[in-house]
Amino acid sequence: MTADTPSESAQPGIDARRNFFVVCLALTLCFVVYSMLIVAVPVYGLRLGASPLVLGAVLSTQYLLPLLFAIPLGGVVTRYGGRATLISGACLMVAGLLSMHFWYGYPGLVLGQLLVGLAHLQMVLAAQTIISNLGTGLRLERYFGWYSTWLSGGQVVGPLLAGYLLDSGPGTGQVFLVMAVFGALAGLAGFWLTGQARERLKVTRRETGFRAQWGLMRTNPGVQLSVLVTVLGMFALGVYGSYLPVYLESLAMSPVVIGVLVSLRAAISMLIRPFMAPMIAMVGGRRRAVLLALGTLAVGITFLGFSEQILLIGLLAVLVGIGAGLTQPLSMVLLAESVDREKRSGALGMRLMANRAIHFLAPLLFGALLELGGFVLAFGASGLVIAVALIVMQRR
Repeated sequence: MTADTPSESAQPGIDARRNFFVVCLALTLCFVVYSMLIVAVPVYGLRLGASPLVLGAVLSTQYLLPLLFAIPLGGVVTRYGGRATLISGACLMVAGLLSMHFWYGYPGLVLGQLLVGLAHLQMVLAAQTIISNLGTGLRLERYFGWYSTWLSGGQVVGPLLAGYLLDSGPGTGQVFLVMAVFGALAGLAGFWLTGQARERLKVTRRETGFRAQWGLMRTNPGVQLSVLVTVLGMFALGVYGSYLPVYLESLAMSPVVIGVLVSLRAAISMLIRPFMAPMIAMVGGRRRAVLLALGTLAVGITFLGFSEQILLIGLLAVLVGIGAGLTQPLSMVLLAESVDREKRSGALGMRLMANRAIHFLAPLLFGALLELGGFVLAFGASGLVIAVALIVMQRR
């Protein structure tokens, strides 16, 4: 493995601070778009007359291409650098959103979901690679904690903005056009990245391909725990994000109320992430913090379908927010410190592949359960899956 440009192993001082700020800004804009889609796509699908199973299939298409290309994209980030990958991902996101705007109906919606899903993966993978090269130990925990806080800010703003736009009546298609503007701004921000964010590493497919990642998965305990945490965390968020708007719509709540309740989870995640490092120390280490996070996710998801009261739904959203606030940055820190730098992008790609696989499967599984037994069964069974996995993990 060799570098095309001089390496700055620690990337100290102003260069690191600049890259951290630019990555956080670009990915916050990306997550504004992503979280606006959480509200806009289900509402759009329902207006097209989609059944729960059809809606689940439409929602899952966003995760199909990331499932196939996550690991190869890890090699792309290593070879071409985080900056180039992030900017090209933003361009792809804009293309997907414009297809939803100009091509009415299921074809445009499915094509847009496919492109936005791949673009989102590309931008996240580039950002996580850049952040993971900024430090180690407590410093890395703080970087990922604050990075996740920025993203949570985008997840708070997105549903509120989508709910407002849908409620004010400009039309669903216009919402996609607003999202395209945010995607373009994220790409423009990427041009200010410098230093290691632009560095290209010469690696072989043997170091970054599927076989190499499978080897890491079989032999590296840190990678195993990281992937397990992200799988369970993303399963909960896939269920919550995809079908909470549908559940609230079935309770005849307005788009504004739906946006507020969806944003509440992201707001709680945002509030606790800056304190991730002291929370890990307080509970006695990263593994205990993982158990705490997954436990709150299981409780929040299990009982969500039992309530039709806004206050109780809000309380359960808080629990989901606590669990989600801890699982994802913990997962990234565990993986980043478990592999060497030249293997890091590929390993992060494998983690994101598992992430997107669960995002792809969760809406389909939930949609089938919903048609069989309603929201009580679907949310309850989903929460129990997390609880059982948590018990098995604790025993091992």
